[in-house]
Amino acid sequence: MNKLKVAIADDNEITLRMLVEIVNSDNELEVVGRALDGKRLITLIKEKQPDVVLLDLLMPELDGIAVMEYVNADATIKNPAFIVVSSFDHKNLTSDAFALGAEYYMLKPFDKETVLNRIKKVYIKHLDEVGLNDNLTEANLGSGIDNEEIATETIGSCLDKKLETDVTYMLRKIGIPANLKGYQYIRTAIIMAVKDMEVLDGITKILYPDIAKKYNSTTSRVERSVRHAIEVAWDRGSDELIEELFGKGISFAKGKPSNSEFIALLADKIRLKYNLGC
Repeated sequence: MNKLKVAIADDNEITLRMLVEIVNSDNELEVVGRALDGKRLITLIKEKQPDVVLLDLLMPELDGIAVMEYVNADATIKNPAFIVVSSFDHKNLTSDAFALGAEYYMLKPFDKETVLNRIKKVYIKHLDEVGLNDNLTEANLGSGIDNEEIATETIGSCLDKKLETDVTYMLRKIGIPANLKGYQYIRTAIIMAVKDMEVLDGITKILYPDIAKKYNSTTSRVERSVRHAIEVAWDRGSDELIEELFGKGISFAKGKPSNSEFIALLADKIRLKYNLGC
């Protein structure tokens, strides 16, 4: 069997060397490149086409989130399975990482067997998701793999993952900073609306209260935060970008869209795309 190709990126040289040693200790895995920053990692992914990438979230040049965004946006790059390695558990960053396709989030410190088993499990799961796992079995990648953990995802969960990725990419493209509370609220609202557009008919009675409950906030705070995020996007955006995303029905000359209009337009755009299926 061909060895699984693994690329590793971490700005801490000690951690980087340790991960390289761990991966190379398994005769089914091979480190094809290492990087201390995000830009070098992108080059590695392009040149070496790794099957799995271990990457730290906080790196110089480009962070882990930016690397995944770049890979997702470039259709010419083979999309590897990403495993995020981090020293801390930050809720927003973790959410962003999974929305962009990260398969697993591993906190430091970690042990050798956990790293090796997780790489193999994540790779098989990744193949399942892209429909390439026809012949790869537990026997192919060692006996430490739990078939129940790596069972093929259902169409529904596949759609959920793609939906989160598409919404995240769209909001970042518009220019809404991920650190704004309104960013999280809008993303959740769009996902809810894509799944059920009727929630927009009761935006103040259904949508805002549900989001407030999810984030332990209040309806009024959710509404204000969404409004602020839209205003930030409009102030930062360009005529060309607004027209690309919203069409000619919305423009700077006509002013900013309402919260419900903004959410509905983006949700409708994604719903049209998803008519093609998962």
